[in-house]
Amino acid sequence: MSTVALITGAASGIGAAVARRLSTGGVKCVLLDMDGEGVERLAKELDGAWLAADVSTEEASLEAVALAEQRYGRLDLVHLNAGITGRVDLADFDLARYRQVVGVNMDGVVFGVRASMPLLLRSGGGAIVVTSSLAGLTAFAGDPVYTMTKHAVVGLVRALAEPLAAQNVRIGAVCPGFTDTPLVAEARDMFVNAGFPLLTAEDVAAAVESAFYSETPGTLLIVQPGRQPVPYRYAGVPGPVGGQRPPRQD
Repeated sequence: MSTVALITGAASGIGAAVARRLSTGGVKCVLLDMDGEGVERLAKELDGAWLAADVSTEEASLEAVALAEQRYGRLDLVHLNAGITGRVDLADFDLARYRQVVGVNMDGVVFGVRASMPLLLRSGGGAIVVTSSLAGLTAFAGDPVYTMTKHAVVGLVRALAEPLAAQNVRIGAVCPGFTDTPLVAEARDMFVNAGFPLLTAEDVAAAVESAFYSETPGTLLIVQPGRQPVPYRYAGVPGPVGGQRPPRQD
């Protein structure tokens, strides 16, 4: 019986690299992206299933999970990867843009977890990996709203780790630095000219695959150029991961 994975933001960049990597290992992939032509093209390349939809709507995740069940009868791995940069100026505020960023980066993750859990449980358990960012662990002044959304999904992953593990579903996140994907295309020449190393999508895809099979629920993998991915540790902060529990507040 084949392993089945659902990947959002799968038409290009990290999502496409993860799909290709998993497919090479025999995993059947269900691909979701707003770019209908791109996601269809990749799905045909990998002999997978595809859906063109916006993850900021709950229906997109529900339809993608239904497609996985209809096509393959199960779901084992979920990569909630879809994301966009913020570029929201708080001084010259664009409410529509703000809602779009929060909708994709935060709502898309919540909707993805909620939609996938029933089929993961019916399939005997599995794993969810969220694409966060180094900006989910430290402040990035260049894009405060993006930073907020990535901090939020890290908090969600940590808070869900223990209750999901009790149901045989592991959840974790990858937190890569700047990666050579369409999201940073406009700034790529600046990075190159400054001698700033960029991760490749394949670098991050390898970390995602590793995160799927991490034995520690709530693992946050830091991914940086030229280094092996390492789990992030919150020094002195109690939490549910690794057997630690928050202090009682009686």
